[in-house]
Amino acid sequence: MSAVLSLVAWTLAFAAALPLLWFTLEVTVGLMGAGRAAQPAGGQRVAVLIPAHDEAAGIGATLDALRAVAPANTRVLVVADNCSDDTAAVARAHGAEVAERCDATARGKGYALAFGRDRLAEGPPLDAVIVLDADCRLAPGSVEALAAACTDGSGRPAQSINLIAPDPDASPMTQISGFAMLVKNLYRSRGMQRMGGAALLTGTGMAFPWPVFATASLASGSLVEDLGLGIALTRAGHAPRLIEAAGVSSAPPPDSVALVQRTRWEHGFLETVRRSALPLLGSGLRRGALAEVLLALHLSVPPLALLLIATSGVLFATGLLHLAGASAGPVATVAVALGTTLMVTLIAWLHGGRPWLRPGALLRAPLYVLWKLPIYLGFLRRRETEWRRTPRAGE
Repeated sequence: MSAVLSLVAWTLAFAAALPLLWFTLEVTVGLMGAGRAAQPAGGQRVAVLIPAHDEAAGIGATLDALRAVAPANTRVLVVADNCSDDTAAVARAHGAEVAERCDATARGKGYALAFGRDRLAEGPPLDAVIVLDADCRLAPGSVEALAAACTDGSGRPAQSINLIAPDPDASPMTQISGFAMLVKNLYRSRGMQRMGGAALLTGTGMAFPWPVFATASLASGSLVEDLGLGIALTRAGHAPRLIEAAGVSSAPPPDSVALVQRTRWEHGFLETVRRSALPLLGSGLRRGALAEVLLALHLSVPPLALLLIATSGVLFATGLLHLAGASAGPVATVAVALGTTLMVTLIAWLHGGRPWLRPGALLRAPLYVLWKLPIYLGFLRRRETEWRRTPRAGE
């Protein structure tokens, strides 16, 4: 009987320990110094494509901020997508080219991007297209760095470092979310890339060589169209890469809508993982495509809060099995893997996370995990399937 209990305990332990250890490896490699900055060459023909749904209140400030950091010859196209406000008029008043799209049955950012691509194709030839969300800000030099990466002959898309702007006065939950985004979009993405994998596309601050963008499958109502696009491009041999000389940021979401925003994204992420992770791993192993294998392993790691919830459950279960006669090895394995993950996360906070997460808020991390529990329970009961615009600060 003890042998059977031990087998069950070891199965649970390996299922929990492997994603913990892979998370730890990605973050550890990503913490090892900054990457090499791209060297902008200049002269590229670049367009910035901004999908905008009911963004009249903020699109003007976004365009003004973009003009302040973009080269003078940058083409800026705003797709006013199914708008019920003055987004188009405000964008034109701030000097942008505007394409208006009205299609209530095909809703979502992917459809807006495809519509904008068709409009861009009607104009002068382009070298690269940068996608920017309507509430985001590009750091100085980002347009040039992304354009240089897209025109270096590799044919690979480029992703800037996408972060929430630090706000020491934000609520603890918002601060922890900002730090989690730093770990995922910088340290883990950098680590995966250094090991030979692809960077994740995050939906904003991402750039594409025009030949890749012109043929990409964009028209989608997926809740995480950027994640699916990155997977498809990696399988096609165009693995995205992280450009550390480029940065994009957005303001922290209002607390009143943060849970709704995370629900939409994480339900979309989990559904994409359910459908794509194993096929991607199998395809990568069959073809010897390291980028696909590493991306599949990355996707196999649940969001950190879910990973900690699941691991805590496994730790409890293996402890009970040990008391019932199973080996002590499984519970020790899970405990060591969990401790290692928590340690490297703390190192990441000490390394670069303190502007996002104050010490007092860090102590609230267990509450953050509980705050996100309804998201994962909702995925099991009633998954989010419909695209909905996230309200902006002040709305």
